[in-house]
Amino acid sequence: MWYVIHGIDAPNSLEGRKAARPAHLARLEALRDAGRLKLAGPLPAIDAEDPGPAGFTGSLVVAEFGSIQEARAWAAADPYLDAGVYVRADVYPFRPVLP
Repeated sequence: MWYVIHGIDAPNSLEGRKAARPAHLARLEALRDAGRLKLAGPLPAIDAEDPGPAGFTGSLVVAEFGSIQEARAWAAADPYLDAGVYVRADVYPFRPVLP
């Protein structure tokens, strides 16, 4: 089943985000390479492709897991949580309809 993972950034976490980004992306790339990643990306804090020092409010991941427990475990191991970038990562079941 597909799941939405919504990571919520801590205030002033841009520098931590930059530092932890390679490890964060490596996990997403592994999902992509396994054919289990639908989309992933950051949520800019302002209406701009590059928010600069405004940073981000979080991230969104839509990926396939065998269960919600597996999705939650994957989210809980995110390097952004370890680095204090995310204050939490919420997981929701998702049923793609379009496109």
